[in-house]
Amino acid sequence: MKLLVSTQLAFNVGFYMVLPYLATHLAEDLGLAAAAVGLVLGLRTFSQQGLFVVGGALTDRFGAKPVVLAGCALRVVGFLLLGAAGTLPAVIGGALLTGFAAALFSPAVESSLAREAGARERSGEGPARTEVFGMFAVAGQVGTVTGPVIGTALLLVDFQLACLVAAAGFVLVGLAHWRWLPARPAEQAGHPILAGWGEVLGNRRFMIFAAGYSGWLLSYNQLYLSLPAELERVDRTAALGFLFVLMSVLVITLQLRVTGWSRRIGSGRSLVLGFGLMAASFAVVAAARLLLPDLPGWWALAPAVAMVLLLTFGEMFAVPVAQDLVPRLAGERRLGAHFGVLASFGGLMVLIGSIGVGALLDPAFPPAVPFLVLAAIPLVGALVLGTLARRGVLTTTA
Repeated sequence: MKLLVSTQLAFNVGFYMVLPYLATHLAEDLGLAAAAVGLVLGLRTFSQQGLFVVGGALTDRFGAKPVVLAGCALRVVGFLLLGAAGTLPAVIGGALLTGFAAALFSPAVESSLAREAGARERSGEGPARTEVFGMFAVAGQVGTVTGPVIGTALLLVDFQLACLVAAAGFVLVGLAHWRWLPARPAEQAGHPILAGWGEVLGNRRFMIFAAGYSGWLLSYNQLYLSLPAELERVDRTAALGFLFVLMSVLVITLQLRVTGWSRRIGSGRSLVLGFGLMAASFAVVAAARLLLPDLPGWWALAPAVAMVLLLTFGEMFAVPVAQDLVPRLAGERRLGAHFGVLASFGGLMVLIGSIGVGALLDPAFPPAVPFLVLAAIPLVGALVLGTLARRGVLTTTA
């Protein structure tokens, strides 16, 4: 479990060393048009989120270790290609490889962690699985903060050096997993991959849960779309970096405490509270745009700060609990496929929702409308998850 939690830190350090600066590199260093830059970024996201279902199914079929090692190898090749690429096809190839690498190793790591932590919890030899996923979130945020700092320093030389260092880091990550990750037998060795997807899609309780929970990823991704739009409205775009750091610091310092509160109030209530806070985060901005559109001075930042605070606390209440519920709803079977479908379901929501929200951010629409729509999405999720909780579907043991 220590290796798997540390893996999340290492993955995020390597990822955020390079990817936040990719758009600038493509536009300024390679001279690609804005449409081409958008294409590259969109394909990278799709090759990751959209293909999680493939990585999860492969994990169940072949075991976590070979899938994690394959993902590390592809991420190394992808970063090297991104660093060396000078043409659009080469850049697209590197972006697809880096995305598909995450689609391989993320479901493998999450399902392995769920299985190991669940076994330790049931035997009384380790912490609750929810707490382990809380530590997993903290490790990821440490990587999210550390990666850009290292990347910024390396970019003082050039983008290629950042890619080389990130690739070297994933070589080390791969070697660590080759040496220390146990080669557990594949749960569904010899079974066709389509059978795993069929079992997941036939799990009615899980699919309803996935539909309700999918709004979380869309809400989180609005930090990259609607938050900059709000800061631009009040002419405070320079605060964007500070708000991202604030979010990471909150998760690093408070996630484990919030997870403890979640266990005390129960999984169903924690999910409803988390999604309610996400809805409130967007409702605050909508209310400010309707009622207080011209706040003076630094008070103009207050709606954006409230959005980040509420959204982050909502994430802290909801996500570790949901990750613990996935194997429970799956009956501790085909965990790779279940985690993969859950992630891809969220990715589909992001694809559809971001297009719609982007259109609503057009000045032709009233300024509060996109945030009212965004508030409605996690509110619907809260209603769905709350209904499941009332019916006892989300009942877990403390």
